[in-house]
Amino acid sequence: MERDASAPSTPARHASLPITPADKTGSRLCELDLGECRTDFVPLLYEMSRLATESGDLGNMLRVLLELMQRHLKVVRAMVSLYEPDSGRIFIHDSFGLTEEEAARGTYAPGEGVIGRVVESGQAVVVPRIDEEPGFLHRAARRDQPEERRLSFLCVPIVRASKVMGTISAERLYDNRRLLRLDTEILAILAATTAQAVELHLLEHVHKAALEDENRRLRRALEARFKPANIIGNSKAMQAVYRLIEKVTRSKTTVLILGESGVGKELVASAIHYNSPNAAGPFVKFNCAALPESVIESELFGHERGAFTGAMARRQGRFEEAHGGTIFLDEVGELSLPMQAKLLRVLQEKSFERVGGNTTLRVDLRILAATNRDLGAMVAQGRFREDLYYRLNVFPITIPPLRERGSDVIALADHFVAHFSSVMGTAVHRISTPALNMLTCYHWPGNVRELENVIERAMLLAENGVIHGYNLPPSLQSPLVAETSTEGSLEMRLNAIEYEMVIEALKANQGNMTMAAEQLGLTRRTLGLRMSKYKLSYQDFRDSAKRREAGADTGGGRK
Repeated sequence: MERDASAPSTPARHASLPITPADKTGSRLCELDLGECRTDFVPLLYEMSRLATESGDLGNMLRVLLELMQRHLKVVRAMVSLYEPDSGRIFIHDSFGLTEEEAARGTYAPGEGVIGRVVESGQAVVVPRIDEEPGFLHRAARRDQPEERRLSFLCVPIVRASKVMGTISAERLYDNRRLLRLDTEILAILAATTAQAVELHLLEHVHKAALEDENRRLRRALEARFKPANIIGNSKAMQAVYRLIEKVTRSKTTVLILGESGVGKELVASAIHYNSPNAAGPFVKFNCAALPESVIESELFGHERGAFTGAMARRQGRFEEAHGGTIFLDEVGELSLPMQAKLLRVLQEKSFERVGGNTTLRVDLRILAATNRDLGAMVAQGRFREDLYYRLNVFPITIPPLRERGSDVIALADHFVAHFSSVMGTAVHRISTPALNMLTCYHWPGNVRELENVIERAMLLAENGVIHGYNLPPSLQSPLVAETSTEGSLEMRLNAIEYEMVIEALKANQGNMTMAAEQLGLTRRTLGLRMSKYKLSYQDFRDSAKRREAGADTGGGRK
């Protein structure tokens, strides 16, 4: 039903006219001067009361209610609207005289239209003639016919425990104002009869569904929100890593971080420590391949004065320094078998002795280890202790190589550009499209570390605040440019610049060769020759433009 947004209306009195027994002479339900009798209403009221008491099924009650209103009140349209406080939404739950499409349009906010005002105030509203209400919202039924605009509109609230849960509304033509008031009071009785069933329905369906939706939304928000601040990237591969980090930070479980060289294993270890309960403790990092074997034991466990030549004083080892926090053992696969045996004891008992000492020291810490080696294969070859492997491999996290991280390459490149711009004081604003294409097509054997070095080099060579393809190392250069270049460095660079400018012009003009040629100051024929030289097709740029538009229409694409 449509609702009047702003026009004044006559408030109805709730149950101000008592409903007397049907067989009593002169009953208010069957006065001759009303022109209609309401005594046949009583059996249906009883049926509704019985349904409310026995089953509380709102669907059955509304079926009887709408039948009652249609046959006995002679209304042309009726609807039952429910109010969802959490969303502030009032919607048509059931009706007659409306199509499904019209009913779907009948959604309002508190205070909007007649029904919105009834929900907001908790008071019934009667509009004697719809055409006398200039602010009436014809949102559901349009009422294009003149006779439909002479109808009256009645709306009463469904109230339980002082809470408005919805409304019952009706439309019909009334020539008798006393009958109009009586039917408004009857609607109020019907609303009171259905109130308990409406409340149960809202609790079981609408409110429960809203709570479940809110729960899912909060869970998604928490999952999306947990992203270590020190790690760049939102690819699916990295999202899986973030979920593992989030789970393991809640405990002191030993974690083995696996991945190729340069993927950022130390950053993951740092994220685990600084998001864990012992984040306030020290985070001690030790590279097991950085020192000779003769020094590693003293570095890890410390030594007593005089333990060996040059030991002039007692020295704490890394495990003591990490007490109350976390120790990160990088490249743990490089440890010798004797050192592996000593590390195993620390993992098992959290105790050790300093070199040259006999006092057992106990530490409370978490151990994180990382390697780019295949420890399982090393165990099979006898180069890594099996018992140590299982002690370390309690909760493995594998960091994906950069070539498997998709658009993270661009995000990381932009991050490094911003970082080096600040460090170097160089104003580089962007990376050109051909350069981005080269970055995303490269296989990155050195992973994030290699990308960082590439961007640092390109920052030094960039001109006019832009990193171009020819600023990147030869290993990233486009094969098309290399094929058309001579061995002279000047010719190679000129070809790279020309190639990049042609691509930029075609992309900017969505493959329109005439406009691209005009932008470059060339004839269309000359541009065609340049495109043939680099094996470019205008159709590729038109197709990519269509894909971008399709991605925008569906909410996809890179943000």
